[in-house]
Amino acid sequence: MADTSFLDWPFFEPHHITLAEELEAWALRELPAIVDSKTAHDDVDATCRALVRALGAGGWLRYCVPAEFGGVHEHLDVRSLCLIREILARHSGLADFAFAMQGLGSGPISMFGTEAQKQAYLPGVAAGKKIAAFALTEPDAGSDAAAMTTRLEASGEHYRANGEKTYISNGGIADFYTLFARTDVGVSAVIVDADTKGLAVAERIEVIAPHPLARLEFKNCAVPKANLLGEEGRGFKIALATLDVFRTSVGAAALGFSRRALDEALSHARTRAMFGTTLAELPIAQGLLAEMALDVDASALLIYRSAWTKDVQKTRVTREAAMAKLYATDSAQTVIDKAVQLLGGLGVTKGQKVEELYREVRALRIYEGASEVQKIVIARQLLQSPE
Repeated sequence: MADTSFLDWPFFEPHHITLAEELEAWALRELPAIVDSKTAHDDVDATCRALVRALGAGGWLRYCVPAEFGGVHEHLDVRSLCLIREILARHSGLADFAFAMQGLGSGPISMFGTEAQKQAYLPGVAAGKKIAAFALTEPDAGSDAAAMTTRLEASGEHYRANGEKTYISNGGIADFYTLFARTDVGVSAVIVDADTKGLAVAERIEVIAPHPLARLEFKNCAVPKANLLGEEGRGFKIALATLDVFRTSVGAAALGFSRRALDEALSHARTRAMFGTTLAELPIAQGLLAEMALDVDASALLIYRSAWTKDVQKTRVTREAAMAKLYATDSAQTVIDKAVQLLGGLGVTKGQKVEELYREVRALRIYEGASEVQKIVIARQLLQSPE
């Protein structure tokens, strides 16, 4: 049974508690039929498409867009996004991935799009009928996004996109990409439909926990100027504002993995006979379990502080989001490693949940800003504060 005592914390309102209860029931009922841990990765594209459809049909993707365009809240509610990611991640890393990319890929449109752009894309995202993607990273511009070289050249009523992006989540299955590229006045953001001539999936990328990832090539790809998000040269501000919302939710996904690892470790420790007693009665095991519980609660506090600050105080949460993402993802790696250790040989056996979690969690310490980048962000925020 999942620990829901944290829902009593003052960060939440009654509708958040209802959301958590209803999503938990839905996940228990619906996800096993879609995500079988033994077969889900046999055709990861089909599984992710099925998850997006199911999340749309269940109404959960409505939390990714504003109410005017099929969403639940007038503006994106970060606490809701975090609760959904935490609960989905506890059940299935792929389900969390499918939800997260709908939000991240469409987030710039929700926050900076024109009315026409929002109407064209967001209802489909909310219904699970359009799959979204966020195209920022390049082969030589990952953590150092300012080094990107993909360009948008003005040509009449279009931009011509040339360059490549890599490690793009939903690459190859997305219906549209939010693309960040250089223009004459700086980095700009545009919406590129997947069927645009000149856009091609150059390579599918396989990683330790299979997800739909790809390297994309743009060769004289004509993008209508009407697809420009915000103003030319404001792309970095759009990317950072989007990450301000969704970076906290990466920590929430890691928290979901941590909670599941702790649950699995507790269940095993209570029943594993060892040295005439159970593993749970051994002081060394109790010490590990206590450390795991401490990291889970500390992560949750940082995550929901950041989400509450964004929702209620409506301020930038660059520092808070970086802290939440850094601590929750790094500590999740530690929590899951301890769970593997407590399960011993079972912990590294394919098909065991903790083995799956061990592979799933690693990418969270890299995407949307690696742990080392979060430290730089936090330090810069501290140094910018008044003495």
